[in-house]
Amino acid sequence: QVHLVESGGGLVQAGGSLRLSCAASGLTISIVTVAWFRQAPGKERSFVAGISWKEGIAYYTNSVKGRFTISRDDAKNTAFLQMNSLEPEDTAVYYCAASLTQFISQSYQVDSWGLGTQVTVSS
Repeated sequence: QVHLVESGGGLVQAGGSLRLSCAASGLTISIVTVAWFRQAPGKERSFVAGISWKEGIAYYTNSVKGRFTISRDDAKNTAFLQMNSLEPEDTAVYYCAASLTQFISQSYQVDSWGLGTQVTVSS
């Protein structure tokens, strides 16, 4: 199992930036993919960005391309989500997720979840 802990959320004005971190522990040597999801009030949890742990290949949902950047420091077992040009529509709880077997683009592919960190973007 992999244990994930997110940090870095907060309140920011539209146009601002935040950097989220996801610290992994446990069976980290087996991680294939780490991803970020988000869930706004009244909406389903949705995929934001993912990165292959060994190769560092990043991929994104269309709405965040060009604004968000996912990265990882595999030596420190930490993933990051740099969020720039934030919009009120980005307001959500952001969750870190990991899979030990496959690329992640949907919730059912996730093996481990963090507890989430709140991001609020004011207009």
